[in-house]
Amino acid sequence: MEKFSQFRDRGSGISPFMPTSSPTSIFSNLTSTIIFLVRLPIFLAYTLLYFLFLHHLPLPAVAHKLLLWIYLSIPGIWWVDLQLDGVKRGSLSQQPPSRVPHPGSLIAANFTSPIDALYLAAVFDPVFVVSYPRSRKVQRISLITAIINALSPAPLSPPPGSSNLTDLRAIMEKYPNRVIAIFPESGTTNGKGILPLSPALLTVPAEAKIFPVSMRYTPPDVTTPVPGAWIQFLWKLLGRPTHCIRVRIAEGMVNTTKAVNGVSHEESTPSGEDGVTIEEQKLLDSVAEALARLGRAKRVGLTLKEKEAFVKAWNRRRR
Repeated sequence: MEKFSQFRDRGSGISPFMPTSSPTSIFSNLTSTIIFLVRLPIFLAYTLLYFLFLHHLPLPAVAHKLLLWIYLSIPGIWWVDLQLDGVKRGSLSQQPPSRVPHPGSLIAANFTSPIDALYLAAVFDPVFVVSYPRSRKVQRISLITAIINALSPAPLSPPPGSSNLTDLRAIMEKYPNRVIAIFPESGTTNGKGILPLSPALLTVPAEAKIFPVSMRYTPPDVTTPVPGAWIQFLWKLLGRPTHCIRVRIAEGMVNTTKAVNGVSHEESTPSGEDGVTIEEQKLLDSVAEALARLGRAKRVGLTLKEKEAFVKAWNRRRR
């Protein structure tokens, strides 16, 4: 749309905040309506049952994962195309546990949909944290908060005066037997572009691996780049017969910046206004490049400030 051309990335021409739609017909709309009406009460009932009761039971992690896979099956998410970057298809079972996210490591995933957090929870049972642009601070959040964040306005800065702010090193030391999951773009896109990453990744300890994880969806219209579109999301999620998740996991990376520099980021020479050194920027670039390559996307220079302006313009158009 010409009206929103200012929100396209100048280098690639990509508009990462534009909602995605799929072609429809009278027959497909009728079919979707029937499927939606059948699934909706089941989906809502299981949502309440899980998050109000089952989620709080002292069950083993494998039991909680099974409950989440039942949850994912209700909207027809049965097929997951999982591949490890650089590993031949069919040899996944032959890979060592260290080749995939494991306790003591970090998942750095792209952020496009509420399904992202559900899938990661069903597979890795991670501790979720929320990141902020231009801040090294993070905050631990629950699974339901991670889901809600995908349809909420993206925070432009950490909440002032919050006593829950910490960094990834402290989180990983507190939960040494868990995988940690972060969405370093700090806000959702339509999956066509990777936003600049939060410097929170720079606080990962040198001994921990960072695994870039890309998730893409077929059909792609379950992405939620515009906050507040709950009804549209549920319609697209529950009205389709099936959904496929394409998951790609890159090789683990390590944060050697502090080991290389031998000093803290406060003592090193910054390369820009965010206080990120040249060496630290290389790590952020490596993770972003991996996410873009795995997701067949492009890195964009647009930030969450541009997204905020886009959402305001988009909502004015709908009035």
